Amino acid sequence: MAKVTKIQIKAFVKRKLSTDPAWARQALLRIYDFQTQEEQNIKDTKDHNGVGFTGTDGRILSSLAMQLQQKNYLSDKQMAIVFKKIPKYWIQVVKISNKEKLNSLIQ
Repeated sequence: MAKVTKIQIKAFVKRKLSTDPAWARQALLRIYDFQTQEEQNIKDTKDHNGVGFTGTDGRILSSLAMQLQQKNYLSDKQMAIVFKKIPKYWIQVVKISNKEKLNSLIQ
């Protein structure tokens, strides 16, 4: 079995995050979990700790993650926002993924 390259991983994960609702929703919730408790409370990014949402995305993505947790629903318009914004977090998604399973999906 050929080794999966970082370029292949990046392309695969970004494509899934921008087109697959299950991947996008799961990533949104998992990255939201990495926001500090204070950031979750204020629904914004405060700490620059390399995990969670960026400052520009903190408010909107935190709001969408909270809605998804509470109602298990995002509208088509809200999903379009997630599809647009969540692929930039592909590195965090890879870090929290099962590497063997991810590699098997790519191959």
